[in-house]
Amino acid sequence: MATSHIELLQKAVRLHHEGVPFCTVTVADARGSIPQEIGAKALIGRDGLVLGTVGGGKVEARACEKARELLTPGSELRTVLERLNLNRDLGMTCAGEMTLVYEVFRPDFEWNVVVFGAGHVAQKLCRLLLELECRVTCFDTRAEWIDRLPQADRLQRRLVKEFADGVEAVPRGAFVLVLTMGHATDIPVLHALHAKKTETAFIGVLGSDSKAAILRRELVEGGLPRDFVARITCPIGEKIGDNTPPEIAVSVLAQLVRLRTPG
Repeated sequence: MATSHIELLQKAVRLHHEGVPFCTVTVADARGSIPQEIGAKALIGRDGLVLGTVGGGKVEARACEKARELLTPGSELRTVLERLNLNRDLGMTCAGEMTLVYEVFRPDFEWNVVVFGAGHVAQKLCRLLLELECRVTCFDTRAEWIDRLPQADRLQRRLVKEFADGVEAVPRGAFVLVLTMGHATDIPVLHALHAKKTETAFIGVLGSDSKAAILRRELVEGGLPRDFVARITCPIGEKIGDNTPPEIAVSVLAQLVRLRTPG
């Protein structure tokens, strides 16, 4: 039975919520003899066709090849229009032409905020972030704190054995906030971030001026390059409000919005 557009869109929404990159391909126009009709859609992931079809055979193989290229980290294209002469470009006996539109959905194309620690400040901050157009991932080693976070499509609540385990899931271009239980658990996260070498838009650590000085010294003594350490913002937050979790969360949110929309 043919896949309906509604089924394909529902699957796309599920993949989007799970943070899985994918590409939708639509037959936008056609002339002559083609293996599908105008409006046909396919959903393609990095491993190939997920759902739907734009014609099968060489057309679909070409669509999968192009989609994988667009889903590769480093590609900045989000929408691509491709015109294909089936005989000349694909070696098919059909004399028709097709226009395919590729729409790319990748986690690193969105505003991603990754929070290490689900304590008092993170509880307030995650709720505030859900009011904005961003995707939030929060890691903690304590199930009881993870369970206190709200359930929402744009909030991934992740229980880990060690805080640094979550670094593997940090997408390129993410804003990273280190709000763990203290100095001893912050440092392994920062070492893991440097080791992974994922390009991040911001790395911030909760703390005071005195903690910042100690943190920077220990990171350098621990072998991290000074240019990486210099990129770390500590303490995080605008210079507003008091020292209570809600107002710290507001100050951090204000800083993120300012950095997200400079000027």
